Amino acid sequence: MPNFLGLIPIPPPLQAKSLVYDLKDRLDWGDPALTIIDVRERNLFNTSRITGAISMPASELVERAFTALELCRDIYLYGETDEETAEAAEKLRSAGYENVSEIRGGVAAWKAVGFPIESILQRPNI
Repeated sequence: MPNFLGLIPIPPPLQAKSLVYDLKDRLDWGDPALTIIDVRERNLFNTSRITGAISMPASELVERAFTALELCRDIYLYGETDEETAEAAEKLRSAGYENVSEIRGGVAAWKAVGFPIESILQRPNI
């Protein structure tokens, strides 16, 4: 019996730091086994965020992550700055999360290349 597992392409492994293109490739791959976390304050999250991101402000990050995510979950996260993102990633790694990737440039980089964003403040076209 042939081994077809070798023929199934798999996405590249999660890196400690990712460009927005890396996340977009993973999303386009159709791989649901990841979570995108926005660690900015809720008002910034409501204004604009990467499509599919969930809000876990940095001040609540570890506690909320423990209630919602397995330690082996692939997590992409971003903050207002790369420094904020790095601090949040370190909190998760120190708490035992194994697969955490920092999205360099955050939502600004995502928007700059024209990838889709969401906003609670968006109004439907009538």
